Amino acid sequence: MKKLALIAALSGAFLSTNAMAWGNAGHRIVGAIADNLIKGSNAEKQVKALLLPGEDLEKIANWADCVKGTFCGPQSQEMNDYVATHPDHTEYHYTDVPFQLNEYHLHGVGTSEHDVVQTLQQCIATLQDKGDGKFTKRQALLILTHLVGDIHQPLHVGAAFVDKDGKFVVPQSDKEVDSLNIFDSRGGNNLQMDEAALAAASAKTIPPGDEAPSKYPTKPFHSYWDTTVVDYAMRRSSMRSVDKFSQWAIDGKPAITLPKGDASTWPVQWANDSLAVAKQAYADVKVGVASKQSARNGASYTVWAMTVPDNYPVPSSALAREQLIKGGYNLAAVLQKIWP
Repeated sequence: MKKLALIAALSGAFLSTNAMAWGNAGHRIVGAIADNLIKGSNAEKQVKALLLPGEDLEKIANWADCVKGTFCGPQSQEMNDYVATHPDHTEYHYTDVPFQLNEYHLHGVGTSEHDVVQTLQQCIATLQDKGDGKFTKRQALLILTHLVGDIHQPLHVGAAFVDKDGKFVVPQSDKEVDSLNIFDSRGGNNLQMDEAALAAASAKTIPPGDEAPSKYPTKPFHSYWDTTVVDYAMRRSSMRSVDKFSQWAIDGKPAITLPKGDASTWPVQWANDSLAVAKQAYADVKVGVASKQSARNGASYTVWAMTVPDNYPVPSSALAREQLIKGGYNLAAVLQKIWP
C-alpha cells in the first residue's frame, strides 16, 4: 500500500503538550450526548443543582481546558481560584501508558498520582461523598465531564516511546526514558504529519469542509487526533453541528458496552479500552527521520517524521466517531451510577 510521507516541521514549531483532547467540538459532543441521555433522571437533577443557570454538560465540557489560558476568554474568579489550588491541573488530562500494553497500572511507565485515571477516580469519589477534599462537588463535576472525554481520546492514554533507531519500544521504567536511548513522543505531539500530504489524502476520502488552510507545514499526530478526526467524523456523518451530530449518534442506538462494578473502577476500565483503540490508532504508523526543534523557551526537543497508510483518514475518523459516542454514553452512565 502506498504510504504518505509525513515529515518533521521545518519552521514555526511550538512546544507541544498533552493539551486538548477532542478540541472544543469533540468535548461538546460528549457533553451533549450525556445531556440527552440523563434527561428526566435523578442524575439530571443532581447535575443541575451543581451547575449555574444556563449551564449544562455540553456548555461546561471545555471548562477544564479553558482554565489553562485565555483562549476561551477572560478567566473567571472561579477559574483563577481553581488554578491556584491545583498547580498540577494540566497533568490531570492524560496518562502515558505505552500503547503496546493492554492494561493501566498505577506506578507503571507513564502513570502518576495525578494522571487522568487517578483524577477521574477522585472526582467520582467526591460526587459519591467519599472525597478527600481535593475537589469541591462542583469542581468534581466540571473536571469529570471533561476528563471522561479526554480518556476516550486514545492518545491521551496510549503513548508512543521511540528509541534512538526510530522504532516504537516499551520502556520498563520511567528512568529508561532518558532522551538519549528512549524518547517520549509527548503523547504523539512530537510525531509530525505533513499538512499538504494529509490534505491530499483526505480530499480523496473525506467529504469537503470549509476549514482554512493551515499556516503550518506540519501537524502533530496528537493534534490530528484531538481535532482533525473529529472534523472528519462529523463530515462523514453529514452532521456538521454538535447538536445534530449528537442527536444522530443517539438516534443510531449504538451498542455500547458499559463498565461493570463500582463507579470507582470505571476509569481504569475506560483507560484499558482506550489502550486497545490506541493500538489501532498506531497501526501501520512508521517513525521516520528525527530532527531538533526549539520551544519558545529555548529548550531543544526531538521530533520525528512519520508515515501512515494513505487511507488513514477513514479508519481514524471511524474510531474517533466511536470514541466520541462511547464517551457521551459513559459520561451519562457514570453520572447515573453515582446518582441512581
